[in-house]
Amino acid sequence: MKIPSDLKYTKDHEWLRIEGDTGIVGVTEFATHELGEIVFVEVDTIGEELHKEDVFGTVEAVKTTSDLFLPVSGKILEFNPEIDENEGDNPAVINEDPYGKGWIIKINISNPEEIEELLDHEAYEKLIS
Repeated sequence: MKIPSDLKYTKDHEWLRIEGDTGIVGVTEFATHELGEIVFVEVDTIGEELHKEDVFGTVEAVKTTSDLFLPVSGKILEFNPEIDENEGDNPAVINEDPYGKGWIIKINISNPEEIEELLDHEAYEKLIS
C-alpha cells in the first residue's frame, strides 16, 4: 500500500500536502480500501473557517458513509471540481488516484503549528499495520 513520505496524515485516514500556506486534503489509499468504491462526496463548507478535526464533508461509498475531518485549522478554499457532482462528477477518481487527482479540498492553513501534531508516513504506516 502506498504511503507517500511527503504528506502528513491523521488517525482518521486523511492526508495533508503542504504547498506554501495552502493545504491540499484527501483520504488515504488505506481509507479507499476500507470504504470500497466511492460513489459521492459532499463538501458544503467552501468559504468557511473550520478548526482542526471539524467535519468538512462526507464521503459515500458502496459500503458506508463517513465524515471527513479537517487535519488542521483553516479556511476551505476549493472543492475538487473533478469529484463535485455539479462539475466533473467522478468521485471514483479518489479510488483510482487518492494522492493525486483524487484530492478533495484545498484550504488556507490558519494555524501552521498544528501540522507538527500530524503523523508522518512512518507513524501512519504503524497505525494501519
